[in-house]
Order: sequence, then C-alpha cells, then structure tokens
Amino acid sequence: MSGTGPAEPGSWFGQPRGLTILFLTNMWEQFSYFGMRALLVYYMTKSLLIEQQAASFLYGTYTAFAYFTPIIGGAIADRWLGKKKAVVIGASVMALGHFLMTFEATFYVALATIALGNGLFLPTLPSQINDLYHADDPRRPWAYNVYYVGVNVGGFLAPLVCGTLGEVYGWHYGFAAAGFGMLAGLIIYLAGSRYLPPERRFEPAAAQTQRIRSDSRRAYGVLLAIGLAVTVFRGAYEQVGNTVALWADSGIDRSLGNLTIPMTWFQSLNPLLVIAITPFLLAYWQRRAAAAREHSPLQKMAIGALIVAGAYLLLAVAAGFAGEGRASWVWLAGFFLVFTVGELFILPNGLGLFARLAPPRFGATTVAAWYLAIFAGSLAAGLVGTLWSRLGHSAYFLLLTVIATVAAFLLLLIDRPARAVVAARELENDLDPQAGLRAS
Repeated sequence: MSGTGPAEPGSWFGQPRGLTILFLTNMWEQFSYFGMRALLVYYMTKSLLIEQQAASFLYGTYTAFAYFTPIIGGAIADRWLGKKKAVVIGASVMALGHFLMTFEATFYVALATIALGNGLFLPTLPSQINDLYHADDPRRPWAYNVYYVGVNVGGFLAPLVCGTLGEVYGWHYGFAAAGFGMLAGLIIYLAGSRYLPPERRFEPAAAQTQRIRSDSRRAYGVLLAIGLAVTVFRGAYEQVGNTVALWADSGIDRSLGNLTIPMTWFQSLNPLLVIAITPFLLAYWQRRAAAAREHSPLQKMAIGALIVAGAYLLLAVAAGFAGEGRASWVWLAGFFLVFTVGELFILPNGLGLFARLAPPRFGATTVAAWYLAIFAGSLAAGLVGTLWSRLGHSAYFLLLTVIATVAAFLLLLIDRPARAVVAARELENDLDPQAGLRAS
C-alpha cells in the first residue's frame, strides 16, 4: 500500500510503483491502438479500395464503438469480474483482434474483437489510479497528468513503428506489430500486479446511504453535462486520425531535402509533444496553485477547447494560402504544437474529474462514462468527416474551429455547478482520509 508522503521509500519517479505499472501497461495498449489507427484510413482507401466518405464513416463508427463498449465493460468489472480480471481478459481479446487485422478476410471481425476487448480494458485500468493514494496525498492531483505522459510514449512510437512497417513492408506487418504491443502490455500488468492495491468493497453505513445517493445524483448530473460538451469537442478533435490524416497525404508537401516524410510520422508529433510539454505545463499549474490563482478543472478544459479551435484555424489559413497547391509541412507541424497544448488542458483534466467524482463502488463505471462521451463524439466526428469531400479544405477547417469554440462555451457554462460538486466530494474525502484507498 502506498503511503501518503511525497518521498515514499522505493517509489518510482516520485509516485507509487503501481502508477508506473498502470501507465506502462497502457503505454503498450496505446501503442497497439494508435499503431492500428495510423494505418486504418490508408488501409481502407489504398488496399481495400473503400471510397473516402465510406472509409471516414467506418473509421468514425469503429472509434465510436471502441468507446461505447467500456460502458458495458465497466459495469461488468464493478459488479462481477473486478478490475484486475477485467484488464487481463480485455487485453487478451484485444491482442487477438489486432492479429486478426493481418488477414483481409477477417477485417470486420477484427475491428469488432478489438472494440469488445477494449470495453473491459479501457475503464478498469485508469480507475485503479485513485486506489493508489490516500485522499490527502499531495501527489494525487497530478497522477493523471503523469499517467497521460506515460501512455503517450506508446502513441509516439506507434506511427513510427507500425506506420513505417505498414507503408514500407505491407499493411499487415504494421497490424501485427500492434498485436505484439498489446501482448507486451498484458505481460507488464501481470508481472507488476503485486504493486497494485487489493480490491476492496466499500459498504456505507445506513445513515450515509441517503447522502451518498443524493451526492451521486448531483455528480452524475454534472458529469452528463460535461459529457455533452466533450461530445461536441470530440467531433473536431477526432479529425486528427481522419480528415487531417487525409490532408497530410493530399494537401501537404512532405519534402525535406531529398527525403519525403512518411504520412504516419506526423501523427507521432502529437504524443512526442505531450511528453515534452507536460513538465512545463505542470510547473505552470503548480505555480498558479501556490499563488491561489489556479483555474478550476472546467476552466482548464474550456481553455483547451479554445486552443484546439486556434489550431484548426491555423490549418484553415494554411489551406487558404495553398489554394490548389500543397502547403508546407511546417504548417502541419505548427498545428500539432498548438493542438497538443489544447489537448493537455482538456483531456487529462476531464478523465481525472470523472474519476474524482466517481461514487463508491462505481469507479470503473463512472470512468467508462467519460469514454461514452468519446463514443458519441467519435460518431459525430465520423459524420463531420463525410463533409471533407464536399467542402473546400479551408472551409472545412473553419467548421472544425467553430465546433471546438462551441464546446469551450458549453464547458464554461457548466463550471459553477461543477465546482460545487467537486468541493462537496473533496469535503467528503477530508472527513474520510481512506477514501482514496477504497475500491470503487
């Protein structure tokens, strides 16, 4: 069990050892997911010869259902399997799905298999983070940002390894590499499970039950509102692997001297920048917190959505200047820089907020609700992606700018009620110092 001090003997990187196991496990899962995702649209349009509109819609539908199944998987984990068994079963099924991607005949079966395995894996892994800390542990507020850096290492390596194998040697080699990455994550989780706290059952006293139900209703109301705003945001955000990837192929001059930059390498910029920027962003937030000027989680998320809107505005300008020609790859690199800063403001804070507001015994289910918003947003992204062939590139990127701006406005509207619910939950944790160590 992890202690409450910031310098726990034997800890790794200043955090509980269990956090390292969790982010290494998810690092390899992200390697497999982003490796397959980097190839998916290209594979459908170039190898399976699926037309662009159908491929974009299929891409959005797949990513949507990969984030819908966690709702069912989270409930199964909370009620029957437990978090650890759910992670092991989910990772095994996902690995099978990635290997099925190496055969054209099993393409649709493979996508369904990966989505089903993801349902058990995705909500149960991050929901274990809170179990590592006492409620008053000073490391706890930054745990999800540390976790987010770890998983982006996998996202950085995936397009470089899987993407290069797919483009140079054949798509199926890239998909196979993604499968081996998933197996690596499973092995790490099994080997390091002794560093994770045992799962516990929390049974509230009868006098607490009514208050917990009342607080939970308020929390779920706020989380539903946040989920709706995030759904709008994801309609723009998810275009990175969809229409932005298509523009990197058709609208960008990828020449660098005598070399041509592979299309999939640009998708490695995002996770690389996450790794590079996060320490500076954490230091900035810590200084604001020390000066009692820290933004609330919803304010941070709204700022992030506006920054992402600015990134798409940059692409609109680039496409406008290029006209019928190709824009320099520098524009796309600049887009990923701005885009990543916005992402760091919104995504780790959103996931952490859902985990912090999880009612007792429903940790995996509540975290799964975060992925339900991603499911709905991915469906919206698939529909928005069908407009790529109908609008001019500049007009299309301006549409994404508007979508992200609307999401920022919605998040700001939710800020005040969200702060009240967060304050109530933190007060409950202060009265029960072991709250962070209960199995949800």
